[in-house]
Amino acid sequence: MAVSRTARKGVALDATSADTKTRILDAAELLFMEHGFEATSLRQLTAAAGVNLAAVNYHFGSKEELFQAVLTRRLDPMNQERIERLERIERDAAGKPLSCEKVLFAMLIPALRLARDERRGGKNFLRLLGRAYADPAPFIRSFLSAQYAQMIARYKEAFLQALPHLSRQELTWRLHFVMGALSYTLAGTDALKLFAQVGAADNDELLLQRLAPFLVAGLKAPPMGDTRKLELVSGD
Repeated sequence: MAVSRTARKGVALDATSADTKTRILDAAELLFMEHGFEATSLRQLTAAAGVNLAAVNYHFGSKEELFQAVLTRRLDPMNQERIERLERIERDAAGKPLSCEKVLFAMLIPALRLARDERRGGKNFLRLLGRAYADPAPFIRSFLSAQYAQMIARYKEAFLQALPHLSRQELTWRLHFVMGALSYTLAGTDALKLFAQVGAADNDELLLQRLAPFLVAGLKAPPMGDTRKLELVSGD
C-alpha cells in the first residue's frame, strides 16, 4: 500500500509541474511536426517528454486536446499581434481607407516574426501548421477554423474597404488562398531549394518580399464573373 501511495504522489507532483506541462508541449510540437497527428503515439510523447501517461492525461485529457494546446500556444499570440497591428494602422489612417498592401503586411509580419523566433517554435511550428492544414482529421479542420475566426473576420472587414470591387464571398475565397499560400511557403522546403539554386541564403524576409506581390495581385484582381461559363482548354 505504501508503494501505491508513493506512486500516486509521484504522479501528482509530476502532473502539477508547470515545467512538466512545457516539456510535454515542446515534445508534442516536435513529434507532431515530424510524424503528423495520427502517426504520433502517446508512448512516443511520454518518452520524449520524460513523463508518464498520467501527467499527459492530467494536463491535456487526450491526444486531440494536446494537439489543440500545441497549436493554441503559438497561434493565439500571433493572431492577437495581427489584430493589434491592424488596429494600429487603422488609428494612424484616421478614417482614411487603408491600402490592400498595408492590410496584407499587417497580416504577414507576425508570421515572419514567429518564423524567426525559435523560442516560439520558429519554422518547426510553421511546418507543423502546414501539416495541420493538410490533415484530413475533421477535428483539426474545425479547430483551425475556430482559432482563426476572430482574426479573419477582423481582416475581412479591412480588406473589404480596401478592395470595394470584391464581394464578401469572393474575398472569403481569396483570403483562404492567401492563408494557404502563406502557410505552404513558410512551412515547406521548396522555397529553400529555390534559394539554394540561386546561391542565396535562407531569408524569410526576402521570401515574403517575393510572396507579397503575388498575394497582392491575387487580392486586387477583378472578379471573373460566373466561372461555370469558363471553358477548360487543354494544350499540347
